[in-house]
Amino acid sequence: MPKRHGCLTAYLVFMMIVNTLTALVYFFNADKIVAAYPSMPSGTVYVLGVGCLINGVIAFNLFWWRKWAFYAFCVIAVVVLFINILIGVGAVGSIGGLLGPVILYAVLQIGGENKGWKNLK
Repeated sequence: MPKRHGCLTAYLVFMMIVNTLTALVYFFNADKIVAAYPSMPSGTVYVLGVGCLINGVIAFNLFWWRKWAFYAFCVIAVVVLFINILIGVGAVGSIGGLLGPVILYAVLQIGGENKGWKNLK
């Protein structure tokens, strides 16, 4: 098993925790979120929650060195970008969601001998 540097480990654990907690917020506070964005169809909240759960699974797969998971994370980020634009989050908030894949890519590039990207299969 390839070694992983601490920043990558911390970021992947962070992704798993934050995405799971965010999914719970979407599932248990759907009515408040819909009230904040009246143009959002109510089912969209659950789609976003499922997207967060998928991101948690993706982070778990990145932990086990699966390269497809990085690309899946990028696809989810683009889908959420379009959903955010459609519900009226605004350009800055919507584009801000694309920082996740950029940060993940950067963290996968650091570490010298323990660089994460070269270990993805």
